[in-house]
Amino acid sequence: MSTLSKCFGIAEQHIFVENQWVLADGNTIAVNNPVDGKKIGQINETSVPQADAAISAALRAFPAWSATPAPERARHLYAFAEQIEARLEELALLLTQEQGKPLAEARAEVAFAISFLQHAAEAARRLEGEILPGDNRDEHIMIHRVPYGVVAGITAWNFPIALFTRKVGPALIAGNTIIIKPHELTPLTALALAEIARQAGIPAGVLNVITGTGRTVGEYLVRHPDVRLVSMTGSVRAGREIYAAASNDIKPIRLELGGKAPFIVMADADLEKAVQAAIQAKFINGGQVCTANDRMYVDEAIYDKFVEKFIEAVSNLRTGDPMEQVDLGPRASQHEVGKLQEMLNRACRSGATMLLDLNATSTPAPSHANGNWFYPAVLEVASNKLEIMQEETFGPIAPIMKISSLTEAIMYANQSKYGLSAYVFTQNNRNIMRCLTELEFGEIFVNRGAGESVHAFHAGYKLSGIGGEDGKHGIEGYLRKKTLYNNFAGGRPNES
Repeated sequence: MSTLSKCFGIAEQHIFVENQWVLADGNTIAVNNPVDGKKIGQINETSVPQADAAISAALRAFPAWSATPAPERARHLYAFAEQIEARLEELALLLTQEQGKPLAEARAEVAFAISFLQHAAEAARRLEGEILPGDNRDEHIMIHRVPYGVVAGITAWNFPIALFTRKVGPALIAGNTIIIKPHELTPLTALALAEIARQAGIPAGVLNVITGTGRTVGEYLVRHPDVRLVSMTGSVRAGREIYAAASNDIKPIRLELGGKAPFIVMADADLEKAVQAAIQAKFINGGQVCTANDRMYVDEAIYDKFVEKFIEAVSNLRTGDPMEQVDLGPRASQHEVGKLQEMLNRACRSGATMLLDLNATSTPAPSHANGNWFYPAVLEVASNKLEIMQEETFGPIAPIMKISSLTEAIMYANQSKYGLSAYVFTQNNRNIMRCLTELEFGEIFVNRGAGESVHAFHAGYKLSGIGGEDGKHGIEGYLRKKTLYNNFAGGRPNES
């Protein structure tokens, strides 16, 4: 019996449509534990008629849900959050089994997912419009914010639970209905969340979950005329394909894509704090994070000390079974392992110097030999043009480059097609404000490691996406504006 069936009572290969579990018609896709490659479940592709049924269910549910008072919609989200909290340990275990992150990080992700729903619910009484004076006598102009209708939410494999609620919470509190299509590597947690939502009382059709690959099921959702808004987290490649697919209907889309975050350390930085933050921002979730520290620029005055402390810290990281007390688990797939090894090899051939390669000295346990294992590596580079300084690694490879000034660091940081997150360590407030002005990134962390807040705003520039998520601005992205010119001039009613 699979974990999905045992813990959540969900039969394999089913999808969730209008609060019913339906056997999907398409090809079967195995879901494997990245620790040892063993199958832990399976899903089926959703057929076209079944995808149509899910869209129709969301469309039917939309009028009643959008007419439901926002505070009542909030109560549904609070109930959903409470049910997730009650199942936190089961969800964390399932997440670790299908994605491979350490169990402690899986628990933290479930808690973060809960906070997305709670924050959305708290915004129920702050879905505000505007009233403007008209140009004519006895006239008001009212700008209303109204829901789009049916939303397609397409999620990535690196944070499958948090990304689920990051889209569901804002979409539902705004009055939309939604169809979630999880990544085929990590679909089980999304299906478990659907069952929890049903038990929490989310009305039928408001939340639906269908399975399959992005280039089949995902593309069909994006192109469907009844899907009025698309919100996707994933790769730049997938984002481009969605951008193109949505263009036929000029459909609004929100894309949270890749990153290549610079980590700048100046001579006046708190060195110990900077090293700790660099480790956390690089290796959380094994580096499989779009905001990860993916290239370091360190002031020449402290370069040697920083590198020495950083390598010592990396050497002490524990990689292994994520159910145990480790810092890193396996990669999500064999494809990721191969990609990282090729990037590492090309970097060395291009002139990078290997400072530390734990792949050369580490091996998995015999029972884990078929898992997706790749270990941390640290490189010293002398050119910002190297692929390893330009392309997202999405893994535990850490390149470091020496810089002579903040001006040089900012120049190198901005020489990138990405613009999501950046990190800066300095005590000089003037330099901090320079970074605010000059760094071409949507999110800058100063003197701290990685991690967004649900009430802030997470958005990237350039190829890192369009739209953004979180906070009031993220919720506004699930609302469109409708302007009403209300002229109430005319004959006066009889006074009584």
